[in-house]
Order: sequence, then C-alpha cells, then structure tokens
Amino acid sequence: MSTEVIEKRSTATIRKPAPRYRVLLHNDDFNSMEYVVQSLMQTIAGMTQPQAVDIMMEAHTNGTALVITCIQEHAEFYCETLKNKGLTSSIEPDE
Repeated sequence: MSTEVIEKRSTATIRKPAPRYRVLLHNDDFNSMEYVVQSLMQTIAGMTQPQAVDIMMEAHTNGTALVITCIQEHAEFYCETLKNKGLTSSIEPDE
C-alpha cells in the first residue's frame, strides 16, 4: 500500500490592503478657528465638533495636525476639499 500525497495549490487571491495616506492640516494665520472647525466637520463625514477642535488646536499649536488616515483616493479628495475652503492641507504616505 503506497501513500500518495497530492499537493494542492491554493487558488485564493491574497489581496494586499491599499496603501494608506495621512491627510494633514497646516496652521494658517488667515482663517478663524471657528471657520477651520466648521470646514473640517463639513469635509470629513462623521467628524464631531470636539474632534475638529482638537485637530484645529493641534495645527495651531504644532504647525500641522493629522486629520484622517485613509486610502489615497479619499485622502486626495479630502485634501482638495480643504484647500477649496481656503485651508492649507497636504497628504503623505502612512508608514
């Protein structure tokens, strides 16, 4: 009686998660704090006022603040939307 091992190759596709990007808000001396908070809440769905205040204060104090980390397409959209509202924003890869 011989034992035969049949090697079965996996056909499962391994999906790599999409690279994530950080949306950054930069401090500016032009817009009011209230306007920045409102703009963040309008741009990022589900962002609460306390979250927006924290982000605005971090940018004000440290020069930049992390707004959200997401896939590149969304990050670009959020960055452009903030820029269209007169805010200074950029994206960078999340390492």
